[in-house]
Amino acid sequence: FSRGRRPGATTSCSMLPATMRRVSGLSPALGSRCMSQTFQRTKPHLNIGTIGHVDHGKTTLTAAITKVMSEAEGCSANFKGYADIDKAPEEKARGITINSTHVEYETANRHYAHVDCPGHADYVKNMITGAATMDGAILVVSAPDGPMPQTREHVLLARQVGMPALVVFLNKCDQVDDEELLELVEMEVRELLSLHEFPGDDVPVLQGSALCALEGREDKIGRDAGLALMAAGGE
Repeated sequence: FSRGRRPGATTSCSMLPATMRRVSGLSPALGSRCMSQTFQRTKPHLNIGTIGHVDHGKTTLTAAITKVMSEAEGCSANFKGYADIDKAPEEKARGITINSTHVEYETANRHYAHVDCPGHADYVKNMITGAATMDGAILVVSAPDGPMPQTREHVLLARQVGMPALVVFLNKCDQVDDEELLELVEMEVRELLSLHEFPGDDVPVLQGSALCALEGREDKIGRDAGLALMAAGGE
């Protein structure tokens, strides 16, 4: 994760800021919902999450990460499918995330509690609750659509709650054939981050497809992109 600047602070380009190197327990809110007997908590712990516009693929990416981590050597996760994460009846009916949901997984070096934040504007207060407990976040942006209203709102909220670090995942790249379009979307995202005092030029931006990773196809933008995403966060 690349560190953002709090107002009045200098920018650090460290891929893993000091605030994210600490070994800590889960916050009470996360702990009660993330505890799993399969994790021994012997590794440094981070609270992270997915933020971004509704329907850009946050929940799909969350599910995909648990799949990739459950299969990767040296990693561990309880695979959670999309339906396992969006559990509420209204979420299933509307196909959107309303309440923050938590999953956990381990890379070779770290243990993660991952918050899947709602993107819909009606439930943005729930997103703030989730974001306030995070050490860093994955900003999910649909490559075919680019930054949208909730993308901008979530970046602003991330700044307001003092989010220490962000990485960007350009999702749905399987739907884009034009490399120039991907470059333009990435440029727009970096400008948005810089506008809100994140180091837009330095934030890692990964391209991929959460759905491909979840369905086990097109490994370059699927599984490999998922592994690269975790590596960008410092593994």
